[in-house]
Amino acid sequence: MDGHILSGTRELKQATMLERGARAASGFASLGIGEDGAVAMVLRNDFAFFEAAIGASLVGAYAVPVNWHFKADEAGYIVRDCGAKAVVVHADLLPQIKDGIPADVSIFVVPTPPEVRDAYGIDAAACAVPPGATAWDDWVARQPVWTEPPRATRSNMIYTSGTTGRPKGVRREPAGPELQAVATERLAYVFGVRPGTGVRTVVTGPIYHSAPNAYALAAARDGELVVLQPRFDSEELLRLIEQHRITHLHMVPTMFVRLLKLPPEVRRKYDLSSLQFVVHAAAPCPPDVKRQMIEWWGPVINEYYGGTETGAVVFHSSEEALKKPGTVGRPVPGGTVKIFDVAGKELGPGEIGEVYLKLDGFPDFTYNRMDDKRREVDRQGLVTCGDVGYVDEDGYLFLCDRVRDMVISGGVNIYPAEIEAVLIGMPGVQDCAVFGIPDDEYGESLAAYVEPQEGAELTTDAVRTFLRERTAGYKVPKLIKFEHGLPREDSGKIFKRKLRAPYWEKAGRQI
Repeated sequence: MDGHILSGTRELKQATMLERGARAASGFASLGIGEDGAVAMVLRNDFAFFEAAIGASLVGAYAVPVNWHFKADEAGYIVRDCGAKAVVVHADLLPQIKDGIPADVSIFVVPTPPEVRDAYGIDAAACAVPPGATAWDDWVARQPVWTEPPRATRSNMIYTSGTTGRPKGVRREPAGPELQAVATERLAYVFGVRPGTGVRTVVTGPIYHSAPNAYALAAARDGELVVLQPRFDSEELLRLIEQHRITHLHMVPTMFVRLLKLPPEVRRKYDLSSLQFVVHAAAPCPPDVKRQMIEWWGPVINEYYGGTETGAVVFHSSEEALKKPGTVGRPVPGGTVKIFDVAGKELGPGEIGEVYLKLDGFPDFTYNRMDDKRREVDRQGLVTCGDVGYVDEDGYLFLCDRVRDMVISGGVNIYPAEIEAVLIGMPGVQDCAVFGIPDDEYGESLAAYVEPQEGAELTTDAVRTFLRERTAGYKVPKLIKFEHGLPREDSGKIFKRKLRAPYWEKAGRQI
C-alpha cells in the first residue's frame, strides 16, 4: 500500500506529497532560493509542512520550522536570522506575525484546516486565506515539477528554545548520499521506522519541535500511514491507535502521565494490541511511570536521549528500563558519552557532572551566525545539551537534571527533576514543577507549583508529608502553590522558566 497522511477527514497520498514538494521546489527556485537558503514555516501539524520541507530540501535550502505561538517580533527575528526569502503560514497565524516579516520576503498562506480549528477553538473566519494574500495551494499548483538532481541534503534548521536571550538556529552541514544514508540509519535505529515494514503512526507532538519534526518526516517518507493529531488528547490517541491499527509512536513522558491519569474503564476500552514500537524522549521519565506504561502496553516502550545539536546518542528498551530503573540508556552504535566536571576533568562511573555526547556519522553543526556559542558547548569534540548526570559501572546513563535547573541550597546540590518524579505519583496531582527561588539564608530554596487533578483537594501539608515519606527532608519544597492551567510548551511540558523568572526579577538578580 502506498504511504499516505491523514488529518481529520483529509488525506494526502505520498505520491501527491512528493509531487507538490517538487512543484514547491521550482517555485522556491524562482524566488532565488537555492543552496544554503531558507524557507520559514509557521504552521501547525498539516500537509503543507511536509510539502514546504520537501521543496526546500530539493533546492538545497534549509526548511526552518517556527514555533507557531510566536508573535511578530519573535517570528520576525528567526526569519531575518536564517535569511528566509519565503514564509509559509497558516491563515489564522498570519495576523500575529505579519508585522515582523521583512517586506522583501514572500508570504504564502495555508487555510487553517477544520480539525485544527476545532482543536484550538479558532474562529472559522480567521481560517480562510485573506483577500490579496497568495494562497499556498494555488501557488504550488501553478509551478512546474522540479526535475533537476536534488542538492546535498540539509536537515531542517531547528531553533532552540532560547532559555537565555534569542533562540539559536542549529545549522547542520549538508550531507551527501553516503553521510545521509548513515544519518537515516541512525534515526531508524531509535525511531523504529524503516521502509517496507508497514509502519503506521500517529504524530502526537508539534512538528516544529526538533524530535517530532524528524520523526514525522521519516514516517512520511518511509511509513505506510501517518495520522496527524492536531493537539494531544489522551483518550483520542487511544481511539486513533485502535481505529488505524497503529504500530509506532513517538511520545514524551508528559503524555504517559496523562494517559495513566485516565480512569481504568477508559484505559481498558481500547484495543492497543497493534503497537510494536513506542519511543519517547525530551525529558527524563519517572521510573514508576515507565513501569506502569510497560505493564499496560507491553514491552514495546523504548527511550532515547540526545538533543537537536547531537542527534539521538543513547537508547534503551523496556527490558533495560526494568533492569535499570531511571536510566536513559546506553550509547547507540557510533555513540559516545562522557561526563566532565566544571574544570574539564573526565569523571568515572557514578560521578555526577555535565553530560557530553557525540554520534559518529552525524553531520556536524554550528549555531547560525553564532559560531562562538557553538564553541561554548564543545569539549574534546563532544557536545553538551546542558544536562547533569552520571554513567554507572555498566555504561548506562542517568540524568539528574538540567544544569540551569539544579538548585544549590546551603552548598547542597538538589535536582528538582528527582523531586518531580516522586510528586507526580501523588494521588490527585495532575502535574508539577519544582525549581529554585532566592533565599536570603541559603542562597536558594525550593518552590513547587502543583496542578491538581479536576476535583482533587490537595493541601500544602499533605504534599509535604507525601514527600517527606519518600525523599530526604532537604528536598521538601519551602514554597508550595496550587494552580490550574500552568504555562506549557506545545509538547505539554511546563514552562518552568516562566514560573521561576518573577522570583529572581523581584530579588534583583538572575540565575
